[in-house]
Amino acid sequence: MSDAHPIRSRRPGLSAVAYIIAGVVLAAVGAIGAWLQHDAPGRSAEPRTEFTAHNPPPGLPTALTTGQHLHWSSCTSPATARTGFDCATMKAPLDYRKPDGKTIDVALIRRKATGPNARRIGSLVLNFGGPGVSGVSGLPEFLNQYEPLLDRYDLVSFDPRGVGATIPVRCGKTADDSGYDGADACAEHSGALLPYIGTSHTARDLDLMRYLLGDGRLHYFGVSYGTALGAVYAHLYPSHVGRLVLEAPVDPTEDFDEKQVSQVKAVQAAFDRFAAHCAAHIRHCPTGDGPEEAARRMARLADRLKKTPAPARGGRTLDADDLAYAVSDYLDSGTDGWAPLAKALTALIDHNDGRPLSKGADDNGSADRAATPHDSSIAAQTAITCADSSLRPGFERLDGDAARIKAASPVFGEAWSTGVYLCYGWPFDGERATLQVNADGAAPVLVVGGTGDPTTPFPGAGHMARALGDGVGVLLTAKEEGHGTYPQNRCVTERVDHYLRTGRTPAPGTVCRGSMP
Repeated sequence: MSDAHPIRSRRPGLSAVAYIIAGVVLAAVGAIGAWLQHDAPGRSAEPRTEFTAHNPPPGLPTALTTGQHLHWSSCTSPATARTGFDCATMKAPLDYRKPDGKTIDVALIRRKATGPNARRIGSLVLNFGGPGVSGVSGLPEFLNQYEPLLDRYDLVSFDPRGVGATIPVRCGKTADDSGYDGADACAEHSGALLPYIGTSHTARDLDLMRYLLGDGRLHYFGVSYGTALGAVYAHLYPSHVGRLVLEAPVDPTEDFDEKQVSQVKAVQAAFDRFAAHCAAHIRHCPTGDGPEEAARRMARLADRLKKTPAPARGGRTLDADDLAYAVSDYLDSGTDGWAPLAKALTALIDHNDGRPLSKGADDNGSADRAATPHDSSIAAQTAITCADSSLRPGFERLDGDAARIKAASPVFGEAWSTGVYLCYGWPFDGERATLQVNADGAAPVLVVGGTGDPTTPFPGAGHMARALGDGVGVLLTAKEEGHGTYPQNRCVTERVDHYLRTGRTPAPGTVCRGSMP
C-alpha cells in the first residue's frame, strides 16, 4: 500500500537486504515562516467552548471512551512545536479484537482554532503521507499550508502506529537502533507489534480520536498514503464520515506490485515532459533535444555512476540509484522543480558534482508537494506496507515482476524494480491484496487528483472516487504537474477550502487548470 518509489538508504553499513527495500516518496513543501514562533495573529480572546461527541466507537470499554479525556499540554518535542502547539496522548487497544486487553499510547498534536466559537466546526485531522511519517513533527513543519483553515478548525495530527512516539517499530541491529536491518531484525525487536500496525488498525484509532476530540463525525485531510488511511476509515465507519479530503490518492484497485509498475510509468512520463520542456526552453539543456536523447544521456550517466559514484552533499556519494531517486524528487515538485533539476544535472554531467542534485532532493524533503516531513522511518514504512499487503510471492514471480518494472522505464526502472522484494520473508501475513474502501451511505468525500502526478498516477484518483461508491466519491481534477496540488493550485485550494467550510463539494466533473494542457 506504499504510495511511493523505492527508498535508498543514506546510512552507511546497511545490509544488502535493507538496500533493496522500497518505501515511500517523502515530501516537503516549504519552510516554516517566522510567524510559527508565535501564536497565530488574531487568536480570539473569547473563552473556548469544548465540543462533546455522543457516538463512541462501538465495542470499546468505557475506560477508553467516556472514561478517557485528552489532557493537552505544551509540547516538549519536536523543537518546532514548543510554541503555539499542544500535545496529548490517547490510550487505544493494541488489538481491537481484544479491546479489554493491552493498550498503547498514540501521540497527538494540535494547533487551536483562531476563529470565534460560533464559527468553529471542530477538529481537522491531518495525515501527511508515508507510510512511516510522524504527524507530530509534520504539523509544525507544514502548518503554513493549512493556516487559512484555522479560522474554522483545530488542526490535529498524530503519530500513526509504528511511527515516532506511537509504538515505534525497531528493525535495526539492536532494539534501540532506528535503522533497518531486514525482516528478521523486525521480528526480533518488534515482533509483538507487527500484526497491529497496519492501516486498518490506525483507522480504528482515528475513530477513537474523533470521539475524544468531541466530533460526532471525522473531518480529515489525507495526502498520498494518507488517502489510503482516510478511505479505509470511510469503509469502516461510513456513518461517522464528516468532511474528508483525499488528495493525490493511491489506487485502491491495484496491489503492491501493480502500483510499482504504474508509478514507474508515471515518473518516466513526467521526466519525458521535463525533457521536452528542457529542450525547448532551457539553454544548454543537459538532457539534449528531447525525451529519447534524454533517456540515452541518463543511461550513460547511470553507467558512469555505477562504476564511480559522484561526490554528493554531506560527504556522501551519489550512485545510479541515487540519481533516479533524486530526479524523481524534483519531478514531484512539479514545474517548480524543472529549472533547478536542469541546473543540478548540468553540474553532475559536466563537472561530476552530485552536490546540487542531492542538496535539492534533501531540501525538497526527498520530495513531493503532497507534504511529508523528513523523519519517515524506513522500518515503519516497510512494516506498515507489509502489514497491509497480503502478497507473498516466491522469487520466480518476484524476478519476473522486477523485469517487468525495468522494462517499463528506461530511466527509473532499474531503481524501482528492487521494490518488489519488499515483503519477501516478512514474518507475518498481510491483510489484503488491495484496499477495501467502499463506503456506501457515507457523506460525500472529495478526491483530488493531478493529471501529471508522478507518484500516485492520476487514473488512481478516478478509481478511488468510484470505489468509494455512488454519491460518495467526488473527483476534482487538476491539470497539474507534481505530486499534490494543494495549496499550489489556486483553483483546487478554493474548492477544497469551500468544501471543508461548508460541506458542499464541487460540481461533478470540475477541472482546475494548471501547468498541463
